[in-house]
Amino acid sequence: MIVSRFEKGLNYLIAIGFAAFALTPIVVIVWTALTPAPGSAGGVGVFVHAWQEANFSSYMAHSALVALIVVATASVCSIMAGFALGSMRFRGASLWFAVFLFGLMIPTEAIVVSLYFDLRALKLTDTIWAIVLPQIAQSVAFGTYWMRAYFRSTPHSLVEAATLDGASRWQILWRVLVPTGRPAVVTLVLLTFMWTWNEFLIPVVMNPSGSFRTAPLALGLFKGQHVQATSLLAAAAVLVALPVVGLYAFLQRHFIQGMLEGALRE
Repeated sequence: MIVSRFEKGLNYLIAIGFAAFALTPIVVIVWTALTPAPGSAGGVGVFVHAWQEANFSSYMAHSALVALIVVATASVCSIMAGFALGSMRFRGASLWFAVFLFGLMIPTEAIVVSLYFDLRALKLTDTIWAIVLPQIAQSVAFGTYWMRAYFRSTPHSLVEAATLDGASRWQILWRVLVPTGRPAVVTLVLLTFMWTWNEFLIPVVMNPSGSFRTAPLALGLFKGQHVQATSLLAAAAVLVALPVVGLYAFLQRHFIQGMLEGALRE
């Protein structure tokens, strides 16, 4: 297919326009953080001030612990469930897949109140488990759908070759299919981390005493205490968003490949 110079230039122009539209808010926030406010020092020192003022070291550690548990547990469960529903044939597979799809359709706002009372009856509120368990359930619903699409697109000859070599289903999954599906797994990990790190509703409802605040909750509290300090607020927002941006920058090649492959599937 031959593409004219006009069409190529138009494509680049549209891509630059969308990139500018997406990057403008980020540039504005970083610029606001680095711009000195009246009566305060600007520059990199504002990030140190925001870090110390909001006690982000403690809240970032809480968010990192929650993200680690949720991402690790949800990823493993999603891979196994996706493999079972995508590569194995058993009675009730379609029904189980519908259950996972139903979990994707229910918004958190619709169940958070009843979920709070259920976890309070189990004496789990104001603990890390009240924050972790609901997010694992949410992530597994999407992760199963995502990994099922990958396993269904895997060449059956690859599985047959491993079976002829004497590999068990467990070995086929972890030694054959997962390594070849690294882009899909990395995309799942990155999306789950992003959703978990940015989650606000579940931590604020399940932790009424404030004993286990995560970084987004700390940012909301910090915003209420420093309404007029725009540069300080912008610096705090950059600090909270930095882990997600850093992980995406590190894994972007696999993430983009996984998204492109996923677009060709279900």
